[in-house]
Amino acid sequence: MRYIHPLSAEVEETAEVLGAKAQGLIVLRRLGLPVPAGFVISTEVCRAFLRDGRFPEDFAAELTAAIGDLETATHRSLGDSEKPLTVSVRSGAGVSMPGMMNTVLNLGLTATTARGLVTETGNPQFASIARLRFLSSFASAITNTGEASAEPVVAEAIQQNLGGAQSGIHHAIGVVEALVSQQAGQQVLHDPSRQLELAIAAVCSSWDTPRARTFRAIHDIPQDLGTAVTVQAMVFGHRDQHSGTGVAFSRNPNTGERVPFGDILFGSQGDDVVSGRSPTLPLHELADREPTVWTHLVAALDRIEGHYRDSCCIEFTFEAGEFWILQVHRGKVAAAAAVRVAVDLADEGVIEHQEALLRITAQHLQQTRTPRMILDSEADILARGHGACPGVAVGRVATTSDKAVRMAVHGPVILVRPDTSPLDMRGLAAAAGVLTAHGGPTCHAAVVARAMGKPAVVGVAELTVDATSMRIGRRAIPEGTLIAIDGTGGEITVGSPPIGTAATGPHVHRLLDWADQISGNYTRRSEAERLSAAHAVLFRRSTGLPRRSIGSSPGR
Repeated sequence: MRYIHPLSAEVEETAEVLGAKAQGLIVLRRLGLPVPAGFVISTEVCRAFLRDGRFPEDFAAELTAAIGDLETATHRSLGDSEKPLTVSVRSGAGVSMPGMMNTVLNLGLTATTARGLVTETGNPQFASIARLRFLSSFASAITNTGEASAEPVVAEAIQQNLGGAQSGIHHAIGVVEALVSQQAGQQVLHDPSRQLELAIAAVCSSWDTPRARTFRAIHDIPQDLGTAVTVQAMVFGHRDQHSGTGVAFSRNPNTGERVPFGDILFGSQGDDVVSGRSPTLPLHELADREPTVWTHLVAALDRIEGHYRDSCCIEFTFEAGEFWILQVHRGKVAAAAAVRVAVDLADEGVIEHQEALLRITAQHLQQTRTPRMILDSEADILARGHGACPGVAVGRVATTSDKAVRMAVHGPVILVRPDTSPLDMRGLAAAAGVLTAHGGPTCHAAVVARAMGKPAVVGVAELTVDATSMRIGRRAIPEGTLIAIDGTGGEITVGSPPIGTAATGPHVHRLLDWADQISGNYTRRSEAERLSAAHAVLFRRSTGLPRRSIGSSPGR
């Protein structure tokens, strides 16, 4: 059995073997789009590791060969002091599980190889931050306490360094090195090959963490699939002033409008965007600052959408003005957006009316009547952030995920956090809505809330959160206080305001007209019944079998 496959256009394995992430990267290669060189370790390796506590017998030899091929492709070598190869190690199950498993970035940066990076770039600050980020993600992956212990030290050191204080970075490196040495031994700090083995093991192990198991239970994902592991040459979004990273949708995931939508950060790596810990900029800022990169991005989104015949989302990085795509998947969009995308794609001649109908479920139609808060004046608004998932949620303030789980037993809660991470999965599942101080429309809180169909407001600049309260400016709001959030406009208010429901939009009416034409039944019925009748006709046409009604198909 072959356990490792190159990220090559010629590879034909399924997502069950390669994972959805790697399969998407292979599709990008076939489309002629820029993807960093790398290879993918199959899901079978993860299942064997979790079952036996070790990798399969022939895996080590395959890994050595794969690294050799990657070194040849990049003209770099793992552990080399002059032209060091650095890689990312990422999870990628057959079904998307955003942020639920471990990632290690910049692997290969030892004290020696980091000096080679300084020589190559002439930028010691960049090399130091890159090494610190490696150590932080590595510590988080291989230790139980790494994330909690390393993250504040790393964040403080990077912030200090922005003012030119290299001493903060060096202090943080020493602190995180001690965490790694305590867990894996001093020698691992100088051995990139051993670091790679441990990182792969950590990614495989993260399949079985409580947060990942919770996510799979919520989304009905089988627990025994295992994750693939993708290893790719690094591209650095924080290399210089012409570098950055972002997340881009081909269409707005909240409205369905055909316009590039997302977040961008200059001089940063991908985790800074998706974690929500850093204030992001709207995607269109890229057009002004890096017009060549913007042109490549828009062309890539058009080409990818043409292939998938659907709204899509990519994670990308640009290094010294060069554009790279790191991940692609169909865009997870709100219900009203799903209807608009389906109808617009049919109008554009990309899909037929029948396919547009089959992409929409009765649940989509129910959720398109988006609730909005009815407020008499601006004075009723406590604060406003970015609406990240449409709808209104009313509940009591819970400032930690554990409290959200406990309080939700007695009624709806709003999980209020500075930002969310995969460690908040239980709280996100228990909450009626999500409110964060940091992050943009593509941060972790926004993506997970959108996948769950829960109202979310993110990036509330005035919001601070502690263990017992939230604070908007000078106003303290104790935990347990009833608040409401509007995930369309981003408004927050205290108490339970009146709520109205938007009228059915024109895209829903057009979709239901198509449904009536297909079913041949124009009697007055509910929207769900009209859609179900059309689904039943289309099912009979495709199978020749009778069908009374249709259940909910998988959501977007």
